[in-house]
Amino acid sequence: MATVHSADGTAISYDRVGSGPAVILVDGATAHRAVNPTAGELAALLSPSFTVYTYDRRGRGQSGDAAADVTAALAVAAEIADIDALIAEAGGSAALCGFSSGSVLALEAALAGSSISHLALYEPPFVVTDDRAPLPADYRPQLQAALAEGRRGDAAAMFLARAVGIPSEYVDGMRQGPHWAAMEEIAHTLAYDAAVMGSTMSGEVKELERFAAVQVPTLVLYGGNTEPWIASAARALAEVVPGARLDSLEGQDHQVAAAAIAPPLGRFFA
Repeated sequence: MATVHSADGTAISYDRVGSGPAVILVDGATAHRAVNPTAGELAALLSPSFTVYTYDRRGRGQSGDAAADVTAALAVAAEIADIDALIAEAGGSAALCGFSSGSVLALEAALAGSSISHLALYEPPFVVTDDRAPLPADYRPQLQAALAEGRRGDAAAMFLARAVGIPSEYVDGMRQGPHWAAMEEIAHTLAYDAAVMGSTMSGEVKELERFAAVQVPTLVLYGGNTEPWIASAARALAEVVPGARLDSLEGQDHQVAAAAIAPPLGRFFA
């Protein structure tokens, strides 16, 4: 484990394995190295050909969190600065592979001009079709209100029910389970992911149009067994980003297996 400091002084904890061109893996909401073994497994599979960085996004795991202000622009800029600090540590340029909302953060980094050689995006959770309800417009304000009042459990439940789409009765059961304390511990970072997602879960394809400015070689991936609305999101993004490739991974869903995604990533990054 090592540490790099972001522009605002936040300590970002990371692991590095392998040799070759740099690849940085960007987790989605709630995930970090201690709870997401897939990133470490993927890093090991890619390590013969690439130097792979796995890290805890700010406020999670062993990374710090110096920013108290979680307004949308500042939250996204801070997380992009974290990625830039890792890119600098990696030698000044890196490929990014993002998962779920982490893929949207990777897109934002590309738009911001980060030194990215390749961009691989697994199942960005955009809502662009009517087969899933859009995220309510008041989701982020209500999430922030719950966090400001110290109701971390309510914020986590709101994320699971509204953003993820888990039925409320199942969320109620999860709150009684052994892993709920860990969810509450990182619940404040859900506001960061809400900022990253912006209005892209509104049900409107036009909300993706800004990504047409991405000028990095891009691969968009989705699982063959994933929910239809997520597959539609991947296809819509691939149509927006200039020259983007689109690929489906047979038998996979939103929780992709490292062994399934490693081969197409290795070919693309090479």
